[in-house]
Amino acid sequence: MAAYNNQSNGSGNANGPDGRPIQVVISEAWSWSKFARKFGSKVLYGILLMTGLNVLLDSQGIIKSGMNAAEVEPNSMAQSIKFEDVQGVDEAKHELEEVVAFLKEPKKFMEVGGKLPKGVLLYGPPGTGKTHLARAVAGEAGVAFFQMSGSEFDELYVGVGARRVRELFAAAKKKAPCIIFIDELDAVGSKRNAKDQSYMRQTLNQLLVELDGFSSGEGIIIIAATNTPEALDKALVRPGRFDRLVPVPLPDVQGRTKILEVHSKPVSVSPNVDMHTIARGTPGFSGADLANLINHAAIKASKEGVRSVRMEDLEWAKDKIIMGSERKSAVITEHNKNLTAYHEGGHTLVALHTPGATPLHKVTVIPRGNALGVTVQLPEADKTNHTRKELYAMLDVCMGGRVAEEMIFGPDEVTTGASSDLQKATAVAREMVLSYGMSEKVGAVGYGEDGWDRLSPATKGVIEMEVKNLLDGAYARATHLLKTHKEELHRLARALMEHETLDVDEIRIVVKGNHHHTRLLSSISFPSQPLTLRCFRSMYRRPHKTIESKVVGVGEGCGC
Repeated sequence: MAAYNNQSNGSGNANGPDGRPIQVVISEAWSWSKFARKFGSKVLYGILLMTGLNVLLDSQGIIKSGMNAAEVEPNSMAQSIKFEDVQGVDEAKHELEEVVAFLKEPKKFMEVGGKLPKGVLLYGPPGTGKTHLARAVAGEAGVAFFQMSGSEFDELYVGVGARRVRELFAAAKKKAPCIIFIDELDAVGSKRNAKDQSYMRQTLNQLLVELDGFSSGEGIIIIAATNTPEALDKALVRPGRFDRLVPVPLPDVQGRTKILEVHSKPVSVSPNVDMHTIARGTPGFSGADLANLINHAAIKASKEGVRSVRMEDLEWAKDKIIMGSERKSAVITEHNKNLTAYHEGGHTLVALHTPGATPLHKVTVIPRGNALGVTVQLPEADKTNHTRKELYAMLDVCMGGRVAEEMIFGPDEVTTGASSDLQKATAVAREMVLSYGMSEKVGAVGYGEDGWDRLSPATKGVIEMEVKNLLDGAYARATHLLKTHKEELHRLARALMEHETLDVDEIRIVVKGNHHHTRLLSSISFPSQPLTLRCFRSMYRRPHKTIESKVVGVGEGCGC
């Protein structure tokens, strides 16, 4: 309704009595129809905006309400993988051979009445080849292969994970016989907690239902992989579900040799390359680590313009992965280098002349990572246990560097560089007393590190005294050995000063003083008095624990 007031003053102008213009106000009348139109248009715009945003996020893969057609199709492998392409896990392959036989001839098993497990759980450290092994099963059997990660099930919306599990199993039943592979199962199958919200358990509950909802006669095999089997829910690994647990451990020395040979097939390798030597020097390496080693060596060979990977390329790649890159920009004085040479020479000579010591491989005074020198020992084969003689040898080798410093430079010139050696020796001695029962006073008792707090003060005092006696004995044995071979120590230190890196054959030639057997040593002269230094850092490499064969770096820094 519009209100209009017009008072004329006789002159035809719409002015008020005071001569000012008259103000006109126009207002619309309120009605339900107009309100409904405005409210409906706003709601419609909001719905259109939300729909467009949802379509955009779904197309980008940020939010998915379900699995599209491409996701429920089996993965296409450009190159079929066979068991011969998976090395270093012979026991796991043997466990899976019957799964392959079942997928090829299911009637053969059904005639006798035997039932294969519905689910196979592969567990082990990262990079050991669990996914590769599952693909090899599909390649050997020639069946469809569905692959999903545990983290792909659950996303933003509640109930999406359960729906995806249903869709995955429904698609697999249409393609049977087939294999469903769920990687990182712990992401969806971890232990349930009473405090968890109900929606957080829906995906796992649906997976349990689907595992019970089909029989092994349908030709569907569920293979899952995890690095932490202890984190899985008990209902998931009970008989009738994932009831076959297949460990996929780190490969031993023979397995590493085979893995290196497999990964070197597409690479041009020189005929003089000895993969067994590389395998001996890589304890604790997984299949992924060995593949990375081959790749590093191939890249180095390509940069240097050679047509094939040489042994020195593989050694360089192995040292880079284990010890870090060479510190070529580090400014090392002659004093530092000389003291490092004597320190590493002490380790080397003790390892060379001590019965039971791990065989030497090489010694270098080239800075790598946080270390100025490295003594490398390689076991002939992977060790699962050690004798008392071998443990005593470990203690002696650890003490060799500090003994060489004190014997050559004097007690006042002993540096902080041997701190890591002393820590490692102390750890081995404590294990001998606490865990291995190798102490006469303590006896054949295994306390372990966890039980240390429960021991009485008197028992702790006896243990600490026994540890100190073991270390003092190792120091005395190393001192006697290096004093006996003092001239060899001078020759070895000078050779390291001249050539920086010596392998085991060159070490033996140097300590014997046979200069005429190699041109490498023709320029070596032996000093009468060594140089001195205030501080340096050193690293001695050997097994981290006496019951493990994994090479771990020691000597991460200097205390000054």
